[in-house]
Amino acid sequence: MYNNLNNEGERRPRPRFHREGEPVSARPRFRREDGESRPKPFGFGSERTERPFGGERPNRPNKPFGGKPKRNNNLYSGHKQQVYREQHEDPTKPVRLNKYLANAGICSRREADDFIQAGVISVNGVTVDSLGAKVLPTDDIRFHDQPVRRERKVYILLNKPKNTVTTTDDPQERHTVIDIVRNACPERIYPVGRLDRNTTGVLLLTNDGDLAAKLTHPKFNKKKVYAVTLDKELDQVDEAIVRAGVVLDDERIIPDALEFPKEDRKHIGLEIHSGQNRVVRRIFEKVGYKVVNLDRVSFAGLTKKNVGRGKWRFLTPKEVAFLQMSFKSEK
Repeated sequence: MYNNLNNEGERRPRPRFHREGEPVSARPRFRREDGESRPKPFGFGSERTERPFGGERPNRPNKPFGGKPKRNNNLYSGHKQQVYREQHEDPTKPVRLNKYLANAGICSRREADDFIQAGVISVNGVTVDSLGAKVLPTDDIRFHDQPVRRERKVYILLNKPKNTVTTTDDPQERHTVIDIVRNACPERIYPVGRLDRNTTGVLLLTNDGDLAAKLTHPKFNKKKVYAVTLDKELDQVDEAIVRAGVVLDDERIIPDALEFPKEDRKHIGLEIHSGQNRVVRRIFEKVGYKVVNLDRVSFAGLTKKNVGRGKWRFLTPKEVAFLQMSFKSEK
């Protein structure tokens, strides 16, 4: 055994293992005699691949430190679930013809009813003019003698600018929202609901007729939030009238919320779920005010954050799944 005491009982200095010509204090711990670095111990990025004490390195589970194995959420995303449902659709389950046409991106359900009554839709070679007709996914369905094929679903969020008409085609040849997103995708998409020509903000465009019908149906009460600018300040008496509800087309429209985000009372934040045409402008016209600026900042939980005026973006799979799940939770 090495004895670290000398003959006088004093502690010997620790050996330094240095080369000739180097000071005693130099301690090249990872230097070999040929000048190259010695391999570092296992686990420090060295080229050494074997275990320090022999044996193969066991496979470690994909888990964080001290936690459970990670779950790849992409495997269960709403988008992939939707694709799976479309690929594994029950061929024996009939669906309404207008719904099938809307889901194929041909038109909306309302337009499909008009086409059916016009006699331009045929199923397996037979013209169908009954609005309640149902078809199977395996049927040969034709629109103006052209086969109808299912399209991939497309969802686009547009921050609508002023002087833009919310329609797919305008006889007066004015600028439309379709002109803005014309090169976004090859599928035929159409706006969900309507915004006035000079109303700006969130507008959804899609070829998913089923989702579009639900978003605009009064049954589901999808909320819309507007930033309203009036021509004059709203006094407290008129504010109380608006909060209590204004009758439009034999229906009392009661706002879900009314706030004043700025110091003056000309700027109003209004939350409402009514789907009547020009409903916000007509509410304030009823009590003697004119809306000089109207911007929809939210629709069914979707906002125009990070989307400039006149710009658009595709919805994320998470946002699409959120919209679809919101209807399931309300059933």
